[in-house]
Amino acid sequence: MKAAAHTRESRPQMTVRRKLTAYLALTKPRVIELLLVVTAPTMILAQQGLPNLWLLIATLIGGAMSAGSAGAFNCYIDRDIDRVMKRTQGRPLVTGELTDREALVFAYGLGIASIVWLGVFTNWLAAALSLAAILLYVVFYSLILKRRTSQNIVWGGVAGCMPVLIGWAAVTGSLDWPPFILFLIIFLWTPPHYWPLSMKYKDDYAAAGVPMLAVVRGRAQVGLQVILYAWATVACSLLLIPIADMGLVYSTVALVTGVWFIYETHRLYNLAIRHEKVSPMRVFHGSIMYLSLLFLAIGIDPLLPF
Repeated sequence: MKAAAHTRESRPQMTVRRKLTAYLALTKPRVIELLLVVTAPTMILAQQGLPNLWLLIATLIGGAMSAGSAGAFNCYIDRDIDRVMKRTQGRPLVTGELTDREALVFAYGLGIASIVWLGVFTNWLAAALSLAAILLYVVFYSLILKRRTSQNIVWGGVAGCMPVLIGWAAVTGSLDWPPFILFLIIFLWTPPHYWPLSMKYKDDYAAAGVPMLAVVRGRAQVGLQVILYAWATVACSLLLIPIADMGLVYSTVALVTGVWFIYETHRLYNLAIRHEKVSPMRVFHGSIMYLSLLFLAIGIDPLLPF
C-alpha cells in the first residue's frame, strides 16, 4: 500500500519535472549560453571596469529570457522540419512533450516578460534592442530567410549579434563605435561557425528542404566561404584594438586565436579539395572556443593597467 501511494505521489512530480525540462529545451539553452558569453564582457568594456553587479545580473537575465523566447518561437515555426531532421527529432514539439499552443503561449509570454524586465531594470534602449533581436530571429530569419536562400545564416545571424548592443546600451544608455565592431565580429563569425555544422548535417537539411550552403554547393565551395569569413572575422577583431583602445591582453589573444582559427578553416578546405575525409565539427567547436577566448580577453583587458 505504501509503495502504491508513493508511486501515485511521485508520478505528478515526474510529470512536472519533464514538463519544465521540455520548456527549458524549447529555449535552446546552448545558444543562450553563447549569447551570455558575449554580453558580460561587452558590459565590462562599456564600463571600462566592473559594472554594477545588479545591472549585470539583470541584463543577463533579460537577455536569456529574450533569447529563450526567440528559440521557442523558432521551435514552433520549424516543428515540421524538426520532425524530418534526425538532429532535431528530440525537441519537445516533435516528441509531444509540449503542444503547439503551449509552446506559442510560452514564447509570447517569455518575450513580453523580457522586454518589460529590461525596460524596468536596465533601460528602454536595451529593451527596444532586445525586441528587435526577437523580431529579427523570428520573422527575418525563421519565417523569411531560412527556407528560401542559402545565405539564410549570413543575414539571419544579425539577431545573434544583438546581445553586444544590448549589453553596451544597458551600461551607457547609448551606442558607440566599439559595440558595432563587436556586432560585426559576431556577424562575420557566424557563417564559419554554422556552415561546418551544415556540412555534417547536409543530408538532414536536404531532406527537410532547407537550402543551407552545404546542400546547394559542394564541400570545396563551402570550405572556401568559411575561409573568407574567418579572415574577415579576424581582421575585424584586430580593428577593435585602435577603436576601443584595447591593451596587450586582448591584442595578443586576438592575434594568436585568430591565426589558429584561420588555420583550422584552411585545413578544412584543403581536405575538401583533396576529396579526403573532412572533420567539419572540429571547425564548429573550434569557432566556439575562438569566440569565447576573444570575448574573455575583451572582459579582462579593461581591468588591467596594460
